[in-house]
Amino acid sequence: MKKLPSLLIGALACAAVSLAHASTLVINSDQADPAPKKAFEEIIHKFESENPDISVKYNLYDKEGYKTAIRNWLATSPPDVVFWYAGNRMKTFVDRGMFEDVSDIWEKEGLKELMPSATSAMTINNKQYGIPYTYYQWGMYYRKDIFAKLDLQVPKTWDEFLAVNAKLKANDITPITIGTKYLWTAAGWFDYLDLRTNGLKFHMDLMDGKIPYTDARVRKVFEYWDQLVKPGYFLKNHASYSWQEAQPFLYNGKAAMYLIGNFITPNFPKELDGKIGFFQFPIIDAKVPVAEDAPMDTVHIPARAANKKDARKFLEFMARADNQTLVNAALLQIPTNKKAHAPDNVFLNDGVKMLNAAAGTAQFYDRDTSPRMAQEGMKGFQEFMVKPERLDAILKRLERVRERAFKE
Repeated sequence: MKKLPSLLIGALACAAVSLAHASTLVINSDQADPAPKKAFEEIIHKFESENPDISVKYNLYDKEGYKTAIRNWLATSPPDVVFWYAGNRMKTFVDRGMFEDVSDIWEKEGLKELMPSATSAMTINNKQYGIPYTYYQWGMYYRKDIFAKLDLQVPKTWDEFLAVNAKLKANDITPITIGTKYLWTAAGWFDYLDLRTNGLKFHMDLMDGKIPYTDARVRKVFEYWDQLVKPGYFLKNHASYSWQEAQPFLYNGKAAMYLIGNFITPNFPKELDGKIGFFQFPIIDAKVPVAEDAPMDTVHIPARAANKKDARKFLEFMARADNQTLVNAALLQIPTNKKAHAPDNVFLNDGVKMLNAAAGTAQFYDRDTSPRMAQEGMKGFQEFMVKPERLDAILKRLERVRERAFKE
């Protein structure tokens, strides 16, 4: 039998050692739209380049299918990293022991200082369970030209906001456009009024089912809301419009303001360049720390993952400012790491400033509370905007739903 040349034997031995040391990191993602898909291909390539001993198996799924499939993976044979969302969507899996505690990464990387406005959304019982890499602001988009014509200033307080609404209405302009056909836009109003009236901790306790909907502090939220509903400051027949169908009223000047997420900005008509501005939801109680709605996308390690060591490396990698800058340039959204750079965009620039100064963030009503409570809550909000006189019945109904949804 011929002997193999010693050089070949050495090469084979090195290859064997290299294979022995290489490990596979399995990542499941729902970032399948063209821009995020391309961004994460670049991220994975960069991660592998920096970690040549790690081979990444990156599995991509469409968003709707992913929401169902993730529950099965986490309970059976999970990957090492999953893409998901902050708030109650995360809490659901944390409560079932399906997500790994990664507080050590937050501590090691100083993330509470680097991601101050994201910390509360990632924390349950003083522990952190994932890494957020992108979010976007909510707030008031408004017609700067209409404000200028009527000599209106951007309102910073509730009283100033009411005065702006009254003057717009007196000039036959609908102050606020909204489409509540699909309910969730009304939830944006509930979120902001509660955050400004009662603060983030109260809001999250309510989302967690710890506070009755019949509580006087919840009723107070609707009292402020009623100051807009009763005088007719919202778009007429808003329950018959989707959020998209409510946009033309802003664009054609029939309405002056819209409380919505930054995802609306790509829809702004070219002819309105420079005529639409953004302002923060007004302050109701100056003693309440200022929190914002800022839905956030995240990465997590399943509790039963096989390769937690490399998964931790990937989460640390995703927390870095350079990588968050790269991803958000493609997403046209805001990085959660305050040392990262958001794309240069007038609305994102305003959003970055606002969110970096926030005392904390909520995710949005239907991401922060239980699915059953969210559905009934949003129906109740829409009903209140159409029939405010039904408030007592609505709150009692929501309280019955809360008791069942949270099994008290």
